[in-house]
Amino acid sequence: MSTGSEVTPSAHSPYARTYESTDEVIEVFRPVMRAIAAAGGPSCEVVLHDLSGADVDLGHTIIAIENGQVTGRDVGGPSTNLGVGVLHDQSADHDAFGYRGVARDGRELRCSSIYFRNTSGAVIAALCINVDLSPIQQAKALLDGLAPSDPPGAGDRPHEFIESDLVSVMDAMIAEAIRLVGKPVEQMNRDDRMNVLMRLDKQGALQMKKSVERIGARLGISRVTAYAYLDEARNRTSAVSGD
Repeated sequence: MSTGSEVTPSAHSPYARTYESTDEVIEVFRPVMRAIAAAGGPSCEVVLHDLSGADVDLGHTIIAIENGQVTGRDVGGPSTNLGVGVLHDQSADHDAFGYRGVARDGRELRCSSIYFRNTSGAVIAALCINVDLSPIQQAKALLDGLAPSDPPGAGDRPHEFIESDLVSVMDAMIAEAIRLVGKPVEQMNRDDRMNVLMRLDKQGALQMKKSVERIGARLGISRVTAYAYLDEARNRTSAVSGD
């Protein structure tokens, strides 16, 4: 089944083993195909194409297939556009892994293909794995629908911090206020630190025992400085509101 013509293999594609016919390829890889299909489940199609001979009929290249329901093909079925490219330039390395494919009904596939050659370097067969991604995409859509999302204005809504003790609740509130400022504490200026204090003041965090000391420690400032920033922040708020 070999072409009998000499083809110089690509320097980028060393061949560890060659095969003299597709019969030899199918004998070696038929159990491998079954193993891959069993491990991948019903969404994993494994196909073996016969690309040998001088005049390959690309409309009838499939000689073995597992889980053909993925693409609706069977033994005797066709190759794809990639088969044309491979036979057009056999000297190139056409092995490809994890590329995108599209089924005839629009479903997205993740595909990999490897090509087998004879001792002359001619491509005689291709083993292709096609995984239907639609079940994964449907599951993702379901999970996304169940996961909480933040609608417009959600950032203004209260957050609930559920911890094992009040100190941990306070720490969570401080961490969230720092996150909302959008800077690491080490890069914060005076106004940034006042912003953190204002946020926590509005949330009532300063009603907790020793809250100012704890906030100051997290912001890298002393208790006295934290109180000074807090007074200034409150004065600014009063001035803006006209109180």
